[in-house]
Amino acid sequence: MVEVKSHEFEGFLAKSARHYRMFVIYGPDRGLVAERASQVAKTTGVDLNDGFALIRLDASDIQSDPGRLIDEVNAFGLFGGEKLIWVRGAANEKQLVDGLAHLAAHPPEGSYLLIEAGDLKKGSALRKVAEGERSIACIACYQDDARALNSLIDAELAAANLRITPAAREFLLESIGGDRIASRNEIQKLVLYCMKDELIDENHVLEIVGDASAVSTDEVVDAVLSGDPDGFLHAVQKVIASKTAVFLVLQGTMKQMQLLETMRLEMEERQQQASQVMQTHGRGIHFKRKPIIEKALRNWNSSELARESARLNAAILQSRQNAQLEDNLAIQTLLATTLQSARRNRRA
Repeated sequence: MVEVKSHEFEGFLAKSARHYRMFVIYGPDRGLVAERASQVAKTTGVDLNDGFALIRLDASDIQSDPGRLIDEVNAFGLFGGEKLIWVRGAANEKQLVDGLAHLAAHPPEGSYLLIEAGDLKKGSALRKVAEGERSIACIACYQDDARALNSLIDAELAAANLRITPAAREFLLESIGGDRIASRNEIQKLVLYCMKDELIDENHVLEIVGDASAVSTDEVVDAVLSGDPDGFLHAVQKVIASKTAVFLVLQGTMKQMQLLETMRLEMEERQQQASQVMQTHGRGIHFKRKPIIEKALRNWNSSELARESARLNAAILQSRQNAQLEDNLAIQTLLATTLQSARRNRRA
């Protein structure tokens, strides 16, 4: 098993990536998955601007044509040289899993295979195949913690020869972190804004990042969990008006559902009350949101939460495959979850 944990990635990229021809990169942080996939692609040495050397596929392409993955990996390049087959939007499609299992048993010699997937649960089919084969590097991408965010800030500021005050750094950290690409974009926007200054202070962060941070996705998530359709539509329109990516709201709701599932399982297994579980798992939740979370814990059971998390995850993958429908897809999915919450509130 070759499993690359999130904090091990930089070392893997520098020392070991060149020894592999197949990679599965997965996790709930869509931006980080995409960023690391791009970094791995560059290590292959394949010309990413050559349409004959780089073959881009969606998981749906393989689902509709089961033999295509193996055919593409084993086909010779039109002008010779090595190829990279880059698959996006993967989950646990049977055709993709079967194709990867075949290639693991017969590793490619003239091609590389790179698969971008969503949040694969431990034991899921695609992850099980990838983690069980020494010829495949399986790379996890989870939401950046404070250490990773600080490193990201340091790298961007160092490249621009800028410094930041401790207070401004703390404020910036509170405003980013949901998605690696979104976080990097916010930092780069701040750097561009402060290009003529040597030191970034709180006012700089407030002026340029303030609008994005002021529109909290928590407001939408809370409306969803409260079963408040009017509140949800009002909050999500604020997010859209702020130019914040709607998929971040979808992703935030899914993560909240997954946390609720973990907490609810503990309630069921240990015969605990919602307030007891909140003491151990709810420490990072703002005090104003705790009543909403406790109510959701009482109204949903673990099986219902698991199903809802899976549905939200599927919507995230669909939004990737149909970017032009992302907003409508996210709103419809979240509104459906809001109505589910409203039903459970009436049932309680």
